[in-house]
Amino acid sequence: MRPIVRAIDGNVVSGTVTLTTAVRLSDNEKLEALRLLDQFRAWHSLDEKRYCLVCGKLITGRQIQLDGGTHGNGPLGLNCPTVGCNSIPMDWVLPTDEILARVEMMAAEERNTAVPTPPNHGNGGPERPKRAHHGIASRLRNFAFHFKGALYSYALRRLRV
Repeated sequence: MRPIVRAIDGNVVSGTVTLTTAVRLSDNEKLEALRLLDQFRAWHSLDEKRYCLVCGKLITGRQIQLDGGTHGNGPLGLNCPTVGCNSIPMDWVLPTDEILARVEMMAAEERNTAVPTPPNHGNGGPERPKRAHHGIASRLRNFAFHFKGALYSYALRRLRV
């Protein structure tokens, strides 16, 4: 089990202790590392996709992170690029038609459940909810409204006299 950590400038840190260092390789070196370190599936290109069973995302060989090695603090390893996902090669499977359909369905659900943008007024502000007003200004306006009729009647009587 990995501790909860965060990345700063490519280094994964916990408190003040550096745990691993991201390794940067050329495309050919990274493909070779994927071939050597992924004992479960063959890699023919960095553009090949895998489905991560832990986070449910499609990832490519280009996105997969290599860490550790001689400049890190342990053996070279492969990790899922998704933030918060600690999966390793044994958790990645080749995407079948069923998996691709599932990923598309999940993406469609995310799009449908996204918070819609509220409609705008003519002045560009968001539409206010339709509800009773209970602020002090609303209460004063309602109070004055009751006197408006009486004041109007009084003014008419004064004009006739």
